[in-house]
Amino acid sequence: MAAEGSTRILVVDDHPDNVEIIDARLSSRGYEIETANNGQEALDKVYANPPHLILCDVMMPLIDGYEVSRRIKSDDDLPFIPIILVTARDSTQDKVEGLEAGADDYLTKPINFPELEARVRSMLRIKRLQDELDQKNRELEVANKRLRKLSITDGLTELFNHRHVHQLLHEEFERSMRTGEPVAVAMLDLDRFKQVNDTYGHPTGDVILYETARIIRETAREIDMVGRYGGEEFIAILPNTTVEEAAQFAERVRQAVESHEYRDEANLIHMTVSSGVASFPGLDVDSPELLLKRADEALYVAKESGRNQVVRASESTVTA
Repeated sequence: MAAEGSTRILVVDDHPDNVEIIDARLSSRGYEIETANNGQEALDKVYANPPHLILCDVMMPLIDGYEVSRRIKSDDDLPFIPIILVTARDSTQDKVEGLEAGADDYLTKPINFPELEARVRSMLRIKRLQDELDQKNRELEVANKRLRKLSITDGLTELFNHRHVHQLLHEEFERSMRTGEPVAVAMLDLDRFKQVNDTYGHPTGDVILYETARIIRETAREIDMVGRYGGEEFIAILPNTTVEEAAQFAERVRQAVESHEYRDEANLIHMTVSSGVASFPGLDVDSPELLLKRADEALYVAKESGRNQVVRASESTVTA
């Protein structure tokens, strides 16, 4: 049964007569044959356009078949390519050396062509199965990454969700304790959001939440971690940041929200945000839970003192 014309076999041998005979036999069976006269030429062709199978003579000058196999099989950037080594040496030690070099099969000279064709078909079946397995593994890896992202992401805002934010906070707090670098938390809460929801409806509220999340994300640095803490409340974990720097970050967010025009299909809305910030080391904070509590207490003060302002955990008055 003829093979598909797209199945390419690279024949490597420093004796042109051997190459010509194998080429003629396999070409008549429908395979597309490429040839190389030495090991380096074979490697160059493999890297330029990997074949589906390689028939490689063992005894060649400079780079022999064992080394060709070894280099191809050790390169993780190449796909799986079955290699059949061809040699007049048929001792057990020769075969072991070839297999240890990465060859997938061994064929001795003089070549028995029905055996050659059978081994080629067998190796190509293995390659098809391996390629299918590799494809399924790639698809599984993509699916797992998608599931991983879904498991840690808030569906509406595309920020980290509540559970993952807590995990990140614990990790950053431990890192801060280990390195001595500060870590800060900013709690940000949209003012009078319930009133907006009741007046304009939840679809409009969703637009406001999504756009606020975008404002916070764009204000944050690459190393900062931003999450939706719940409802209309957001959190930013700020590595290597003092309480003063955290207050500056929250103030930039406050100004951006205040100046932003939130639009849905029919409405133009202006919003404000209140923030509380805290950092470690500082005050009596000795745990991530207490750091979060201090930021939340500061947020409460911001709300009770008129909203649309930033409060540091160390302060009893607002900073506006």
